[in-house]
Amino acid sequence: MAQDALIQLDHVTRAYGMGARQIFALREVSLTIRAGEFIAIVGPSGSGKSTLLNLIGGIDKPDAGRVWVGGTLVSAMGENALAQWRGHTIGIVFQFFQLLPTLTALENVLLPMELRNTFASHRRERARAALERVGLADRAAQLPAELSGGEQQRVAIARALVNDPPILLADEPTGNLDSETGARIVALLTDLHRAGKTIVLVTHEEVLARAAQRIVRVRDGRIVEGA
Repeated sequence: MAQDALIQLDHVTRAYGMGARQIFALREVSLTIRAGEFIAIVGPSGSGKSTLLNLIGGIDKPDAGRVWVGGTLVSAMGENALAQWRGHTIGIVFQFFQLLPTLTALENVLLPMELRNTFASHRRERARAALERVGLADRAAQLPAELSGGEQQRVAIARALVNDPPILLADEPTGNLDSETGARIVALLTDLHRAGKTIVLVTHEEVLARAAQRIVRVRDGRIVEGA
């Protein structure tokens, strides 16, 4: 791993079998991301950008090549070790929020701490602080169905932040929102970057990508610009 890299992909390939043929999501991709960067990964549907994010987050594994994050060879870790590692290293925000519908906003934000066995006395305090950070302290008792799409996404961001991970991965976080609400979510990500988070944003929207420091363009499973 390069000395100044926080995230490094080294000649990574990922393919998926479809009958007798393979579909390559990524082909020999190498990418270095430094601590404190805000990068946007941009490309059309099927270009491999979400696969790239999933490899960084340890959600998927490469068929060839290596993925390093913070000096850890993530691509070689087992599932139990990955779950523990993600709990304190990576926060992930998805397009469709993935909030549990029967839990309040506060209870959804509490979940990552319960998985990490954080001291019970600290959990609610930290969850409320995370909701306050995204401007939703007054919505803590609401169920997801009682929140707007933008509010649900901010709850998801609070959940991703509650364990204070150094890296935030956002996979099309505005894809299910109107343009005005999406712009607010990107502004929130920009504020988090200014506060010191390393942010990797996947998007197909050029306007949103311009909020990042660096744009990495992906097409047909290869990085064509910005590596």
